[in-house]
Amino acid sequence: MYVLIADFFKEDIPGGGEIVNDEMLATLSALRDEKAIKIHSHLVTLPFIEEYAGSNFIVGNFLNLSPASRRRLRRERYMIYEHDHKYLKTRDPSVFPGLQAPKEQLINTAFYRDAVAVMCQSKMHAEVLVKNTHLKNVVNASGNPWPEEHLQAIEEYMNAPKKNLCGIMDSPNQVKNTEGAIRFCKQQGYEYKLIPPSAHSDFIKELSECDSFAFFPVVMETMSRVVVEAKMLGCKIYTNGLIGATSEDWFSLKGQELVDHTRGKRTEIAALVENIFSPNNNSPYEDITVILNAYRRPYNLDAQIKAIREQTKPPKQIWVWVNDHEDLDGFDFSQLDADKIFRNDHNWKFYGRFAAALLAETEHVAIFDDDTIPGSQWLENCLDTMETHEGILGSAGVILEGETYNPHQRCGWPTHNEEVTQVDLVGHAWFFKREWLKYLWTESPITWDNGEDMQFSYAAQKYGNINTYCPPHPANDKELHGSILGNELGIDDKATSTNSSLSHQAFFSERDYCVSTAVARGWVLVKDQEK
Repeated sequence: MYVLIADFFKEDIPGGGEIVNDEMLATLSALRDEKAIKIHSHLVTLPFIEEYAGSNFIVGNFLNLSPASRRRLRRERYMIYEHDHKYLKTRDPSVFPGLQAPKEQLINTAFYRDAVAVMCQSKMHAEVLVKNTHLKNVVNASGNPWPEEHLQAIEEYMNAPKKNLCGIMDSPNQVKNTEGAIRFCKQQGYEYKLIPPSAHSDFIKELSECDSFAFFPVVMETMSRVVVEAKMLGCKIYTNGLIGATSEDWFSLKGQELVDHTRGKRTEIAALVENIFSPNNNSPYEDITVILNAYRRPYNLDAQIKAIREQTKPPKQIWVWVNDHEDLDGFDFSQLDADKIFRNDHNWKFYGRFAAALLAETEHVAIFDDDTIPGSQWLENCLDTMETHEGILGSAGVILEGETYNPHQRCGWPTHNEEVTQVDLVGHAWFFKREWLKYLWTESPITWDNGEDMQFSYAAQKYGNINTYCPPHPANDKELHGSILGNELGIDDKATSTNSSLSHQAFFSERDYCVSTAVARGWVLVKDQEK
């Protein structure tokens, strides 16, 4: 079943987006005799979504869709049929150089990101959206579905006698820039004809008498139906670089060829929507669950989540595990762009987040310390490393020199390793297969207060024959790094290693004991494997 959600429909206002939405839904319904309904966005409630849960939701313009309904829809299969640029505060990228807005202008990013697809009107439209959002679920419809009666009206007047006139849409809407088209005609010495707003067939009749059409909008037109219709009527087009239709290969067509091409778009776009909702349609997101830890640095969470959302291989979900501490009092976790939040009234210390990871349904899990912000290619780096060195991966590797924690050699972001390097343990950021968590829990930890990094690598090696590696951290490419602000964020009075309640010496004595105990139980260190 298809459910179309939009602010307005064509019976409310005869806008291009409203016409497109209705034509697409009508064709979808007829194509497979599929039931379809439509509802104004302001009427979409949580009970309504629950009633139609499991349906294929198509979201048109959604400014009147409540934040609560948007959040609930993100748990359903939905696509956004994008008609302009609602990912920007301005809804217009043309006011920015190169059609690229500053990041602070982006809005509604989570709603766009979690859609099965964001369907755009033209190649230009899709490219600008991707340039600004870096989304991987954008598809180009490469046209619009036209009402059959509109195409028939065009065919009726297609061969009307032409006059040496340049048609200009006389629009009261300033963004259509009627004055700019008039200035152009005067500068070129062209006679022009102003065509006022009217019924579609009347407008087409007036335009059919012109041998050219001038249109210079001041905002980007994602398609511009009027320009396409002028070409159908055989008019020469004078315009600027803000017309989406001009980016399409089919824009070289005109007359009956263009009408026939456009007529075929009805079923073509409907089939595209069917394919978008196909169970076989792959998600743009990788089979990864990310788990963040909140204890005494909740102020880092926004930056962490933002960096993770912008990964070149983004995860399916981001979870936040919250260990209780007074430093969290007053922090509003509901405002985070996270998918799940585990709010505890107890401090489960280092192992709690690994327990939460058992609930993940993805193949891979990535865990980050609260002082760790990854470069944009960190998860991609991990996936690539898994192809050649399958094992527990991390951003800060440690190679032990003896059967205690100190002394040791460091690897990863602190020292920059150009190649994949085998290590004894990793920290700051972990990446591993979810199924390997069973090894972590095979033995009780040596201590619950320290050493989860050692316990995981030791147990995975002993019971699963799984090694630990540090992916490449080249000095000249921090985007591959698992931590890009480790020194800036990690060395403060909130770090466990510098906690005033536990001396520096006591902390590392515990770690020495964890290493020596694990070695006694069968952990084979890298230095001994190399012999």
